[in-house]
Amino acid sequence: MSTDSESQSSAERKSAIKKRHEQAANDVLPDHRQLFIGGSWVPSASGDSFETTDPTTGETLASVAAGNAKDIDRAVEAAWDAYDETYSGMSTAERQAMLDGIADAVEEHDEEFARLESLDNGKPISEARIDVELVIDHFRYFAGLARAEEGRTVNTDDSRHVQTIREPYGVVGQIIPWNFPLLMAAWKLAPALSAGNTIVLKPAEETPLSILKLMEITEDVIPDGVVNVVTGFGPGAGEPLSKHPDIRKLAFTGSTEIGREVMKSAAESITDVTLELGGKSPLVVFPDADLEKAVETTITSIFFNTGECCCAGS
Repeated sequence: MSTDSESQSSAERKSAIKKRHEQAANDVLPDHRQLFIGGSWVPSASGDSFETTDPTTGETLASVAAGNAKDIDRAVEAAWDAYDETYSGMSTAERQAMLDGIADAVEEHDEEFARLESLDNGKPISEARIDVELVIDHFRYFAGLARAEEGRTVNTDDSRHVQTIREPYGVVGQIIPWNFPLLMAAWKLAPALSAGNTIVLKPAEETPLSILKLMEITEDVIPDGVVNVVTGFGPGAGEPLSKHPDIRKLAFTGSTEIGREVMKSAAESITDVTLELGGKSPLVVFPDADLEKAVETTITSIFFNTGECCCAGS
């Protein structure tokens, strides 16, 4: 049985944790919690909002706009306007500079992002810092690839000239999970931008804050309308995005169950889809293996990120 002093000590620890988290939230929360469409922060069409909470304390972190189908329509239109009027005319060198600029901005605010990701997602800040490092690296990699990736000419006979040309889709949709919010956004944003596409992105409703922070610090780096963010829930914003007829490519990371629904919705317009879903990752240990190392690797594989990883050992 716990003593009164132990109960008091536990209550004091919880109170101290709550105060630390409140102070951290005040320091790093994004100033804007609305939708980011066409380079502007705008309220949702319905005026609705929802709360995102700190999983450690259960306390509300922020109230965020809840987008719906009308907001998705606005975002898709803004993305096409940006593609037609601005982004499709940018050179690969300009796209490279933009992606490097995004990486620079994240690097400048790296500790803020780590703290914000830890608050909104609940993961230890040591792991959040690793995620942020990978985000920076990802944008830098695709900055270089913007100029390195080219078409090719195929040698045939003298009567034919055969060449392949890589072209962007136009406007692409992206739906991001909550287990690695900022990193998964980078995985989708960086290659799409490098290839010359404009974007409508819906973050997970549980963890929208780091994406909003990213848009906040890159407003002067990314041209208006090139990246649009609609926060909200799956039925309200995710489904309208996945079935939108003017989305040319859709990328989704999440559960297999929801992935099936996304694929069905996208099929209405025969939209190209990339799905990163749950999987089975068996661990095979051969007789001649280093058993100590195998056990250590197995534990890490299963419990890394509390097992919330598509390639977690099973």
